[in-house]
Amino acid sequence: MHYLVTGGCGFIGSHLTERLLALGAKVTVIDDLSTGKFANLASIAPTPNMRVIIGSILDRELAEPLIRDVDGVFHLASAVGVRLIMDRPVEAIETIFQGTDTVLRFAARYRRKVLLTSTSEVYGKSEDLPFKEDGNRVEGSTNMHRWAYACAKALDEFLVLAHHKTSRLPVVVTRLFNTVGPRQASQYGMVLPRFVEAALMGQPLTLYGDGMQTRCFCHVADVVEALVLAMESTRCDGEVINVGSNQEISIKALADLVIARTSSRSPVMRIPYEQAFPDGGFEDMKRRVPSLEKVGHLLNWRPKRNLDDIISDVVEEKRRRLHV
Repeated sequence: MHYLVTGGCGFIGSHLTERLLALGAKVTVIDDLSTGKFANLASIAPTPNMRVIIGSILDRELAEPLIRDVDGVFHLASAVGVRLIMDRPVEAIETIFQGTDTVLRFAARYRRKVLLTSTSEVYGKSEDLPFKEDGNRVEGSTNMHRWAYACAKALDEFLVLAHHKTSRLPVVVTRLFNTVGPRQASQYGMVLPRFVEAALMGQPLTLYGDGMQTRCFCHVADVVEALVLAMESTRCDGEVINVGSNQEISIKALADLVIARTSSRSPVMRIPYEQAFPDGGFEDMKRRVPSLEKVGHLLNWRPKRNLDDIISDVVEEKRRRLHV
């Protein structure tokens, strides 16, 4: 099999590329390096089974032959992180929707299966936990820029499913819940690598708000396995599937775990949202917990690694990179 991975130099994309190659597939990667890094693929030995294209999936002349010549598309290229959405909202929205539209136009023309990575953000402010794929979404105000990402990804999902409905294009939407692990960057607001780097450098671990908001973190290696299974399975065609862990933890408790695991003397500092985002437009989700019933039923998948495993892997990699 030959796959196209958009955003393949990114955090999740690079791990997915490694896994596909290990399974014997050919992989073409396209990435504009706006948030991804070519170095993320450095661990992969040069191989004729991988080709890397530095360019944008928004470039239709470039995208068409890439999609035509593969068996399926893992569409991961997207804006990443709350901080990026808050700082560059126009670029983020355009990249998300226009990229997906480009992929789907050519996938429909050449009948190529598309896996879209979406996000738990689409559940918005819902409090109907655990989040189920067919549950109602609760949208925040358009004055709150924080919800632009959720709305853009929800529109992505609508477009993907519309293609399936109108032409039976094989598609699957995977809603990812806080994927973490080695190679994840901290500069876009990703909480775990940010905490680990601060702890290793003896700097304060910064919590936004009261720190009691909760999340469920899933190891990137487990997520990648789910993505591969979803691409291979016809049972997932036309479906939306949660992919993540349901091991819930508060951000304050996560900070404490990181400090303990690194034997750090770093303090924990709370910052009000209005100080962290002085331009406004931000509000948070208090809890974010997925139902894993559907992914278990369709793919017989559950995460294998727990939070201790995840923190250990991130700490080990950050120690190596920071030389501490």
